[in-house]
Amino acid sequence: MSKSLTHIDSDGTARMVDVGAKAETQRVAIASGRITMTPQALAAIRAGDAPKGDVLGTARIAGIMAAKRTADLIPMCHPLMIDAVNVDFTFEDNAVRADATASLTGKTGVEMEAITAVSIALVTIYDMAKALDKGMVIGDIRLVEKRGGKSGHWRAEDWHE
Repeated sequence: MSKSLTHIDSDGTARMVDVGAKAETQRVAIASGRITMTPQALAAIRAGDAPKGDVLGTARIAGIMAAKRTADLIPMCHPLMIDAVNVDFTFEDNAVRADATASLTGKTGVEMEAITAVSIALVTIYDMAKALDKGMVIGDIRLVEKRGGKSGHWRAEDWHE
């Protein structure tokens, strides 16, 4: 089964999808990712003792800022008037998990904004804590849920909040 590519025209030229005729709907996207590190680095972040200061507070702000700038970073993304972005962190065994939720009422989804928020929040954790552990590993970044739009509700089968 052949499916046409939405960001390529009939001549093979890259293009931004025209969303002008689409209906505005409430849209929500949730993304997640994690950064693994040494127990010492994790303990310092948890205690607020990292050399550069408040690691998670800074990472939260960076993630929110990144979501708002997604269209500047990813060529075919539409600039969006986001209603809300939340970035939360959970401590795991030798890791910090970042979860980002982005929402708006609009003609296109916010999946890329949520994924960008998680990605930059995790990179910021690395930057803020690299003096403690240069071997931190960022991974498992993915969309875990989206609601709204033509395709409706989707949730990763293995996602358990």
